[in-house]
Amino acid sequence: MAISSFLSLMLAPPSPKLYSYSSLSSTCFKPKPTTSSSFPCQFQNGNVSTLFASTVGVGEDLPVDYGEWFPKPDLENRRRAGVQLHPTSFRGPHGIGDLGDEAFRFIDWLHEAGCSVWQVLPLVPPGRMANEEGSPYSGQDANCGNTLLISLEELVKDGLLMKEELPKPVDADRVNYSAVADLKDPLITKAAERLILSEGELKSQLEAFRRDPNISGWLEDSAYFAAIDDSLNTFSWYDWPEPIKNRHLAALEEIYQSKKDFIDKFIAQQFLFQRQWWRVRKYAQMKGISIMGDMPIYVGYHSADVWANRKHFLLNRNGFPFLVSGVPPDAFSETGQLWGSPLYDWKAMEKDGFSWWICRIRRAQDLYDEFRIDHFRGFAGFWAVSSEAKVAMVGRWKVGPGKSIFDAISRAVGKINLIAEDLGIITEDVVQLRKSTGAPGMAVLQFAFGSDADNPHLPHNHECNQVVYTGTHDHDTIRGWWDILKQEEKSNVLKYLSINEEDDISWSLIQAVLSSVARTAIIPMQDVLGLGNSARMNIPATQFGNWGWRMSSSMSFDSLEPEATKLRNMLSMYGRL
Repeated sequence: MAISSFLSLMLAPPSPKLYSYSSLSSTCFKPKPTTSSSFPCQFQNGNVSTLFASTVGVGEDLPVDYGEWFPKPDLENRRRAGVQLHPTSFRGPHGIGDLGDEAFRFIDWLHEAGCSVWQVLPLVPPGRMANEEGSPYSGQDANCGNTLLISLEELVKDGLLMKEELPKPVDADRVNYSAVADLKDPLITKAAERLILSEGELKSQLEAFRRDPNISGWLEDSAYFAAIDDSLNTFSWYDWPEPIKNRHLAALEEIYQSKKDFIDKFIAQQFLFQRQWWRVRKYAQMKGISIMGDMPIYVGYHSADVWANRKHFLLNRNGFPFLVSGVPPDAFSETGQLWGSPLYDWKAMEKDGFSWWICRIRRAQDLYDEFRIDHFRGFAGFWAVSSEAKVAMVGRWKVGPGKSIFDAISRAVGKINLIAEDLGIITEDVVQLRKSTGAPGMAVLQFAFGSDADNPHLPHNHECNQVVYTGTHDHDTIRGWWDILKQEEKSNVLKYLSINEEDDISWSLIQAVLSSVARTAIIPMQDVLGLGNSARMNIPATQFGNWGWRMSSSMSFDSLEPEATKLRNMLSMYGRL
């Protein structure tokens, strides 16, 4: 495949993938003035595209082609399947996956396997502070892209780097984020400098990106925040000098004058990320692949989002959170999970028309075809913990904004393709809120076998409007889960799936997920590969050793043709092609 020639055409941002399918139409006509019963109808023959319209009385003849008036499939709700694989997990020569050739090869593999969805984790800059260890759920900005995903080879093709400037290949089976940053940041910065000093089409695109009203607002805040953070190097913006901390205009002007080069390069790097991601997304659309993004409900305290929008968060007069996020004791932690993110001031947000959320949703639509909101239940009721607490179990439930936020978003941006992560403690108000938005919920097969037949994660309890997983990024791989599963649950699995110990447990659960009535089935790539615990992406409520898994450097997508064929055959069997 001539990827390079295709990429040269991908200079403009893609339009969101719109689905506008018409189902079998049926329009009533005025009956004839008669007392007998009649059959008003208008049918469209899907093969011939001819219309028949008449009023047929009971017992009268129907048209000769009546036997061909079959129901049309509801293409908008067709069954489908996809794979979850974050770009950091691609193999590649610089210690981390990127948006270069390997991303396009993966899309080709998905297409060959019959998949129509690629789910990624948040594409935001990962946390680089102590204890964040590269988490895409602890980023410094809700809207910026992760510049570590920028492909150096693509920058060479753009003429912004020279081939001899590229570093020697690094064979790393896990991502070491600090080492990757040391390796890639200087080169990406150099490419940004050259772009700023250049003339021509690429420079014009950068200037248009900077002027885009849907981008410029959050981008400017992010650039200023990064410039200040680079200068002061404090633990959080709470420790910044008062004029900067409180965004006094004179202080911000001084930052702009003293850090203009940094701000310009920051914006140029965001443009380079956006350009490469748009190429990938547009190629995916061409191949019939919908990209499903992921949006954490909360944002980190040390972020441009909180610093620039203090009135929207529950902070004291000095700007420090008095309540923070988390969840009560759950399947992952006996003391709950203390996330520590500042909570939203939902009353203030509603008074402002939820403008911050509308901006965030527009940005998500700019990046993805559809997206999942993590911890959807927080919109109905959220767990609030004192910022001084050491564990999450001492918190309290508080009322969320409910349907009002989604009504405001709908009025501002129209229909959004949203998936609601509704795992954990799900009360009736969460269920009703999700249904009111029309968003599909989730089911996870690894949760299914520890209780009784009423377990909502068991396939016979799945719903059509649902996304079902073997496991998510927060779960072990199937193989890792199976290796430590209690014998009672193992027996439940074997009995329910009608398999024995000798069967491939990974593919057995994959088949169970694909056979579900749920419209969408998602399988982590680790399960397709049958990998064990070492390939797990994240262990909730832990701070170290997460987010690092990568595909082996010896494992090309070309070599995974057998897996693609096996997956495609299963998708065909269960009507997901």
